[in-house]
Amino acid sequence: MDLEARAHSEHPEELRLWLRMLTCTQLIEKEIRAGLREQWSTTLPRFDLMAQLERASDGLRMNELSRRMMVTGGNVTGITDQLESEGLVERVGVEGDRRAYLVRLTPKGRREFNTMATAHEGWIVEAFAGLDTSELRALHQLLGKVKQHFLQETP
Repeated sequence: MDLEARAHSEHPEELRLWLRMLTCTQLIEKEIRAGLREQWSTTLPRFDLMAQLERASDGLRMNELSRRMMVTGGNVTGITDQLESEGLVERVGVEGDRRAYLVRLTPKGRREFNTMATAHEGWIVEAFAGLDTSELRALHQLLGKVKQHFLQETP
């Protein structure tokens, strides 16, 4: 039973909507994980780390990667070690700080990530194929209102 099936008509509409959004997110994520595993024998956390590095061509410090990915430093270290052993990322020393280093994609890592990112984009497009353009825009706009309300309420 998925999360959405737990809600009944006596529950507030907002709760039922939240559970539907969560269920959809989980279904889409399941497809992405399966595609990454089947096509590249990789994981979503590895893809996510590479995505962060792709956006920062000069590289990122480990603590910044950890913060951006919202995971522990140990998780980032483990993933970085794996990717480095495969030649997809490299560690580069930080001038003036012998203890710090930046992690960045290698040319091979950038090529592999770009291939994965293209497929990832296709999976996302397919996930929303049941909606027409106006429905997509409306959903995006409405979720933007939810986000804005939350950001205004948060100190």
